[in-house]
Amino acid sequence: MRSAGILFPITSLPTRYGIGGFSEEAYAFADRLAEAGQTIWQILPVVPTGFGDSPYQSFSTFAGNPYMISLDELCQTGLLSKEECEDADACEDPEYVDYGRVYRTRYAVLRKAFGRFSADRAEGYGRFLKENGDWLPNYALFMAIKESLGGIPWSSWPGPLMLREESALAKARTELAGEIAFQYFLQYEFDVQWKKLKQYVNGKGIRIFGDMPIYVAMDSADAWADPKLFQFNDGLVPENVAGCPPDGFTADGQLWGNPLYDWDYQRTTGYVWWIRRMRRVSSLYDIVRIDHFRGFESYYSIPYTEKTARNGIWRKGPGLDVFRAIREACGDIRVVAEDLGYLTDDVRQMVRDSGYPGMKVLQFAFGSDPQNEYLPHHYGRNCVVYTGTQDNDTSRGYFSSAPERERRFCLNYLGRPDCTEEEFAWTLIRTAFASVSDTVIIPMQDYLNLGTEARMNIPSTRGGRNWRWRMLPGAFDGKLAGQIREMTELYSRLAD
Repeated sequence: MRSAGILFPITSLPTRYGIGGFSEEAYAFADRLAEAGQTIWQILPVVPTGFGDSPYQSFSTFAGNPYMISLDELCQTGLLSKEECEDADACEDPEYVDYGRVYRTRYAVLRKAFGRFSADRAEGYGRFLKENGDWLPNYALFMAIKESLGGIPWSSWPGPLMLREESALAKARTELAGEIAFQYFLQYEFDVQWKKLKQYVNGKGIRIFGDMPIYVAMDSADAWADPKLFQFNDGLVPENVAGCPPDGFTADGQLWGNPLYDWDYQRTTGYVWWIRRMRRVSSLYDIVRIDHFRGFESYYSIPYTEKTARNGIWRKGPGLDVFRAIREACGDIRVVAEDLGYLTDDVRQMVRDSGYPGMKVLQFAFGSDPQNEYLPHHYGRNCVVYTGTQDNDTSRGYFSSAPERERRFCLNYLGRPDCTEEEFAWTLIRTAFASVSDTVIIPMQDYLNLGTEARMNIPSTRGGRNWRWRMLPGAFDGKLAGQIREMTELYSRLAD
């Protein structure tokens, strides 16, 4: 069945507290999606953001982001006053998140809410702890220790804590019991509010399309709690780290710095950690996008001491073995394979063998010749087509910065040689909708016809405006919803 959706991060919602979350604006966005005839809401990872505010460098692959907890909801349940909520206003600029300001204001008010929280009276609290017992205790302890040591990475902790000596951990659990309980509270509130929102969204006939990064951050509870899963030496220093090789866009390649998996060890466990991870994300999302899917066929390995990605090598990954184990343990989970970047015939075959739909990005289509696999005349049905993703410029920004030859080829292919910058985004959207692809996903910025100022991320960079863009209040109005619905109906992508 043909379908359509919108890519729009939770953090980009226009709330009055400086960052998007599970507030009334999220429910209003779902209403607009339904009005526009959309059946998919794609979001970025909802995990706690760490260094650089990236959801792909998180303190945990299992935990939820406390910033997304609705303060108004806590006010309604009596854990906060309206005045305390106002104190957490971090919205200096409605178009961009100020993560530093959010951090300073948000945790202070969440601690006030925790001070009034009663675990004994909280509905389902004991069940929540039991259901998440395979990751929550380690995460809460990790965050409590990190807080007590001023936020430094676990690789710089005192030896007994870094190496997880049981006597040191027992002492930390006792001395930091209050902070551990606070972390439990944050995850409980995230869980309650997320389930409530997801139920509402699903009730509108809309599926949540979530994102699971392939790697975990070095400074994460995952790496600290289960070091055997990774390529660490006896001193818990990474032997090799993740990244991408040099290409036409980055002469030095991309040095991500994430610890690489010890796939031989993981195979001996039956991939139990991956099974737990997929169970978790499938409980959060209706559809799961697996980032950097090609890394399961082969992954780029860079020695830890290198300063760039130039001197890495490709090593074989587990292939589809890990997904066979997941399917056997979890049943069928709706997965989309992020198969972008450097692809080989072996990677393409792995994607075909998996049966998972891959991704097609129109902004990648026009830089070479008519044989480019991202041009729509090469698509099959089993794929998800985008104008761009969170790592691309907006379509309007792409048009304004593309080389003249590429822009000319693009406009000739689209049949609009005289297309203007103002018209380009909707022209590209129409091309995506008209394709044979079963699913089309359009970033919200393209529907709003925004330029580079609304770009979500520039890969291989930190700081700046990465991950900060927010939609202005009222931007997604009834008129725009009507235009989107008209396009969706025209190309037979409305739900039956």
